[in-house]
Amino acid sequence: MPALPPADQFDPVAPSGSSALLTDHYELTMLDAALADGTAWRRVAFEVFARRLPAGRRYGVVAGTGRVLDAIDAFGFTPDQLDWLAAAAIVRPATLDWLAGYRFAGDVRGYAEGDCFFPYSPILTVEGTFAEAVLLETIVLSVLNHDCAVASAASRMTQAAGDRPCVEMGSRRTHEAAAVAAARAAYVAGFVSTSNLAAGHRYAIPTRGTSAHAFTLLHDREADAFASQVAALGVGTTLLVDTYDVDTAVSTAVEVAGTGLGGVRLDSGDLVALAHRVRRQLDGLGATDTRIIVTSDLDEYAIAALAAAPVDSYGVGTQLVTGSGAPTTNLVYKMVGRQDPDGRWRAVEKHSVGKGGAGGLKRAVRRRAGGAAVAEVVTIGGPAPPRDDDRPLQVDLVRDGEVVGREPLAAARDRHRWCRAELPEQARKLSAGDPAIPTVVEQYGGHP
Repeated sequence: MPALPPADQFDPVAPSGSSALLTDHYELTMLDAALADGTAWRRVAFEVFARRLPAGRRYGVVAGTGRVLDAIDAFGFTPDQLDWLAAAAIVRPATLDWLAGYRFAGDVRGYAEGDCFFPYSPILTVEGTFAEAVLLETIVLSVLNHDCAVASAASRMTQAAGDRPCVEMGSRRTHEAAAVAAARAAYVAGFVSTSNLAAGHRYAIPTRGTSAHAFTLLHDREADAFASQVAALGVGTTLLVDTYDVDTAVSTAVEVAGTGLGGVRLDSGDLVALAHRVRRQLDGLGATDTRIIVTSDLDEYAIAALAAAPVDSYGVGTQLVTGSGAPTTNLVYKMVGRQDPDGRWRAVEKHSVGKGGAGGLKRAVRRRAGGAAVAEVVTIGGPAPPRDDDRPLQVDLVRDGEVVGREPLAAARDRHRWCRAELPEQARKLSAGDPAIPTVVEQYGGHP
């Protein structure tokens, strides 16, 4: 049995350090039956894709790839897990014996983290035996559906914010493990920092935070709270000024910290009108360099509405970690090819109403004209004839069971910045509309 990585390398909800039970019951029962009838050893290919983007979205963002690789590395059954499976009689003893030595030995390739995707983009492809590949379905979809949703929302927010930085602060609005993943996904899509210390520790994301209303309420006077915070954190700190009366608090803040006060935070009210009023007041007091930070249930639309207001940065919580109305990207993990008993590959697909797809292994390029994206070209059976400005989208992530595609989080962050920039102007619109570029599916023979 392979050694498993430390739990904090992959997910705090798996204290054993194993991701193997972060799955669905039916994956093990399918495995059990396939081992019994001999089909478990057939080579197969699964693809992860979305049939459509969430309503009105112009593009999606690939995030969570690094976490998927950690989960694949950690996918091995511990003795305790095997004992539980035996006691629950979920699979036969022979299958338990096989699971005891499980290690994924196949291949994975996909879109690089931070890239954009569109309907039917093959953002991840898993190839191996049915026995090893089928077990990864749930953990792969759990990670990608969540992280892509958060990153897609974050990208819209940072795009609406322009040059003004966005801070992730949604930990208290979601599951504790999801909060760490959300901070990571938001950072990929352009957020500059997080309030979540676990995300800072695990992923080296810059962390930020000063005080909440409770700190002001703790003190006998608002001035005492401000003085305490300044004494602890310096005059460059940000003071929360809407616990009581905003105008009084701003005057008190400058009186306590001086005109070098770093910032004031607004967390309620009509933020557009309030930001203008506070800016005038700060300037009148000589605190012309004091920043204004706004929070309070912001989403991309609220951020866009604040574009003309004298705001310096945004703190975003609930709407970010819940995908701003699209908490999942509706990704699916579908078999698109399998090996026949004679060893030949066969393209396969299901024909359920409204849930169809194209069989056969896919390749994908982003077709560009003058450096600007014009189409997502997905080919079946082989690569498209090369064009000078096409950008290949898939990279090797796992080869023969060994992870080869890990990269620093900063690389995914940089990639998203320039991938988003190559999209046409309509990608920047927040109004409902079609995907920014069409997906074109082309056939070049059968399954390779």
